[in-house]
Amino acid sequence: MELLHLRYFLAVAQELNFSTAARKLHMAASPLSRRIKDLENEVGHRLFDRDTHHVRLTAAGNALLPIARGVLEQVDSIRWRLDETARPQRTTLLLGMPTGVHPDLRERMDALAERVSDRFEIKRWPGGTDRLVDAVCDGRLALTLARLPAGGDPALEQMPVMSERLGAVVPRDRFAGRESVALAELAELAYAGSPTAVTNAYFRGLDQQLAELGIKKRIELGSATFEGISEIVSSGLAFSISMLDSRSPVQNYRLDNVTVLPFSDFHPRMETGLIWRKDRANGGDLQEIVAAARELFTEPLHS
Repeated sequence: MELLHLRYFLAVAQELNFSTAARKLHMAASPLSRRIKDLENEVGHRLFDRDTHHVRLTAAGNALLPIARGVLEQVDSIRWRLDETARPQRTTLLLGMPTGVHPDLRERMDALAERVSDRFEIKRWPGGTDRLVDAVCDGRLALTLARLPAGGDPALEQMPVMSERLGAVVPRDRFAGRESVALAELAELAYAGSPTAVTNAYFRGLDQQLAELGIKKRIELGSATFEGISEIVSSGLAFSISMLDSRSPVQNYRLDNVTVLPFSDFHPRMETGLIWRKDRANGGDLQEIVAAARELFTEPLHS
């Protein structure tokens, strides 16, 4: 048995879906299934019940789950625990930053960096929420800001830091003079979701919610950026959903024939959290900075 077998097992146990787990592991579903069968042969027990529609943990799988988590948490903590023993006076920490972080939140993170500057130098690392959270899990990042919900790994802890109201990104000429828009008025337009690089659990859930509320048309933009989505909206083919606050950096991607309006009958908000590994905060190398963050974010910011 190798550690990779336990990582594969844990990914499938968390997702209960081989295809989703394989994408998270950056591999195909077939070799992942073979690795799980190898592990089942090694331990002498079937770990998952599988049929065409569902994947469930067996009794043996449920018994292995806390063991696998414990082993991997210990292994993943080796690097930072060894680094801690030879830590210089001032340590550099990497903080994950998703796209479009609100300026008020940036200012608060600057205040956090200043508060712990005698011990830590905080450097920012960009990326999409899913990849940033994975990097915190395996120790490449110390902490990250992330759009919530963000994963279900019990080794992680999260603290809400900001709540942002979302609005409809629509063609300006089609909604000239309007102060708000109803979902029913958008039914003839296709919905263009967020760019693939920043799509996460929140936006996937939002897409499903829109479908349930009657927005059926979709435009699949593949690897399109915010600029690409703005082009589609500007041409009158689609609408999108984005931060409503005019100070949001995402507003910089708007074209002339694009505007953002509040919904009159739909009230989506996007929550952002600060995420770290529990074992690094509870008596670990991040205890001081997490304590400072808790003091600065006694209440989440709102926009």
